Amino acid sequence: MVDVAVILGSASDRPIADKAIEVLAKNNVSYDLQVLSAHRNPDELDAYVKGSDAKVFITIAGLAAALPGVVAARTKKPVIGVPVSAKLGGLDALLSIVQMPKGVPVACVGIDNGDNAAHLAIRILQR
Repeated sequence: MVDVAVILGSASDRPIADKAIEVLAKNNVSYDLQVLSAHRNPDELDAYVKGSDAKVFITIAGLAAALPGVVAARTKKPVIGVPVSAKLGGLDALLSIVQMPKGVPVACVGIDNGDNAAHLAIRILQR
């Protein structure tokens, strides 16, 4: 059983994930890291989310940033979205993550702010 599942939409998002992993490790929070795109690996992503015993999901994605919303649509557990500055300074990803429809909640941290996502996950776990 892990506390946090960290899902990257692309291997190129690894530097942002490393920020989150560093904070989780320093605080002795267990995690699992996966690279699963909402667009390229939809079936694998669906199976992973539905089968995960993680208590919180951190999702890291750029561009259309569909990953956080897709994960939130498949779980009742907290989902934190981290927009990546792949294009448009990350504004495209940020707006995508914060504009979830009613009933599909996603918390959103700042662009490229993987460490803050980990801090938020830790606060959620402490409740």
